Amino acid sequence: MAIIEISNLKKSFGKLDVLKQITFDVNKNDVIAVIGPSGSGKSTMLRSLVHLEEINAGSITIAGEAFVKDGVYAKPQEIKKITSKMGMVFQHFNLFPHLTVKENLELPPKLVKNEPVAAIQQRSTELLRKIGLSGHANAYPANLSGGQKQRVAIARALMMNPEILLFDEPTSALDPELTGEVLEVIKALAQEQMTMIVVTHEMGFAREVANRVIFMDNGEIIETGHPSELFTNPQNERTKAFLSRSLK
Repeated sequence: MAIIEISNLKKSFGKLDVLKQITFDVNKNDVIAVIGPSGSGKSTMLRSLVHLEEINAGSITIAGEAFVKDGVYAKPQEIKKITSKMGMVFQHFNLFPHLTVKENLELPPKLVKNEPVAAIQQRSTELLRKIGLSGHANAYPANLSGGQKQRVAIARALMMNPEILLFDEPTSALDPELTGEVLEVIKALAQEQMTMIVVTHEMGFAREVANRVIFMDNGEIIETGHPSELFTNPQNERTKAFLSRSLK
């Protein structure tokens, strides 16, 4: 059964159609890589899944619960409950600069979850160990590299025990030498069978880690398939043209 069902999403900014009839499903434990040129609607699509963008038409169902159906949204408390099943990691980290790494991790569950502080603290300690930053628990974001900041952002999303993780270009703000350390964390999550949608320009990562790749262009899904098929034998001319530029 699909854990995410997306049907006929449409989104416009004024007269500009950003999403045009976007339809696809995500099964539990899927790792979906979404690729395509800048401005193709990838980030808007992802943000609509956690209600950071409102769609104009279409339906989104998460774990069997619809928070928007045929363009009509559920009540705010229902939306909050449904979207809490997902965690999102942004391109620019969005860490609180005045909080330490450990405080950044622990603040969201303290605000939202009704659980003992000791349990939250134990989870943050375990996650910092998992991402290789145990020695930076009391550091502030300004003292971290870009790669370290993004690993903290991933751990912060995991603090809420999401069923699904969404990544919006998680390495595009990083220098090339820092990209690998973030991709390794995402690869480890894939091996643990975390359900993920990753908007990325890292073709090697998409090829190696994803079990399905979606190519978007001009607000549409042009082609989708297993990486071994889509990268070696794309069927659409737009996919072929994009890959010929991206895989040089």
